[in-house]
Amino acid sequence: MAEALRLPAEQRYPEEFAALLANDRDPRPSNWRLSPRSVETFLLGSQGKALSYEEGGVAKSVVIRKKFYGDDVLVQRAIVTLASDRGLLLIGEPGTAKSWLSEHLAAAVSGDSLLTIQGSAGITEDQIKYSWNYALLLAEGPSKRALVPAPLYLGMRDGKVVRFEELTRTPHEVQDTLLSCMSDKVLTVPELAGDGSGDGFVLAQRGFNVVGTANTRDRGVNEMSSALKRRFNFETVPPVEDLNEEIKIVREQVTGLLEGSAARAATLPDEVLELLVTTFHELRGGKTSDGVKVDRGNGVMSTAEAVSVGFHSALYASFFAESKVEPEHVVINLAGAAVKDSAEDLKVLRNYWDVAVKPRATKDVGLWKAYYKARSYLK
Repeated sequence: MAEALRLPAEQRYPEEFAALLANDRDPRPSNWRLSPRSVETFLLGSQGKALSYEEGGVAKSVVIRKKFYGDDVLVQRAIVTLASDRGLLLIGEPGTAKSWLSEHLAAAVSGDSLLTIQGSAGITEDQIKYSWNYALLLAEGPSKRALVPAPLYLGMRDGKVVRFEELTRTPHEVQDTLLSCMSDKVLTVPELAGDGSGDGFVLAQRGFNVVGTANTRDRGVNEMSSALKRRFNFETVPPVEDLNEEIKIVREQVTGLLEGSAARAATLPDEVLELLVTTFHELRGGKTSDGVKVDRGNGVMSTAEAVSVGFHSALYASFFAESKVEPEHVVINLAGAAVKDSAEDLKVLRNYWDVAVKPRATKDVGLWKAYYKARSYLK
């Protein structure tokens, strides 16, 4: 049987949702799958407490895992916003888990995170609202049967959360299609509006809302109009500031990726993981843990990129080594994530090896000596 590369959040945690539903005693907004408190628990975890539930007559229990690391109050504000008449816009640097947060919010609130619009310069209005089955359109003319609903139409009709990724990368005329849907809560289908059937208008059902994401690096590409901004509450998702917290996130994410991969037997030792995450953490912050200044490049040194390098290093070790990730495997896979196509970013990376890695290697701290020896791979 074919296996999905990645299941949506609502399908990845069936036991957790069963436990939360069984223990949810708080009031729920209309059409919400869980109460706000249970949505918070799904995202932030049950603090090690096991929740009991019954499945097929068998008593079970599960600990709800923490899925978002950051500001807990930010999560609470996001939940409150989704229960209001305002949309939620998550902004921040690339790789700060904005899409991850939006997916899990939609899964917990609506039980469906797949009503997703992927913003881009080439997106059109019909990819957001609706399009037509042109064979039926030619044969029968405009009709509800010939209409092909898009995420915004489905979210309004069914009272669900719609995700709009990279909102500021879409053209202004496409962004503005959201205005009436978010203010008047109605989507008009002009082709059906005059036939008397009532199919020309979709009235948003309770539970409908929009959660968007936008990278701060994309500001100025297609800046949102002031009218559209007023329809959203903005929440900034900052990078992870605590190194130990970031190490924990990367370990958890890489472990999850390995479980479903051809490299499931590969191991990523804690000392190697610390080298990897420390490198990303310090390059992103512009200084080492000792306070030494390091250059910052234009590359995205995010937690998500650190996860990618960790996973690729484990794949490399599984395919071409002894399934144990060594410092050199991290360096081999580092440039492709941190440098991309910028020669200046490669200089920044090499400078980091001179300023931050070499002193630690000289002191023979941990695996830093082996890490420094692998600098020849930074080409």
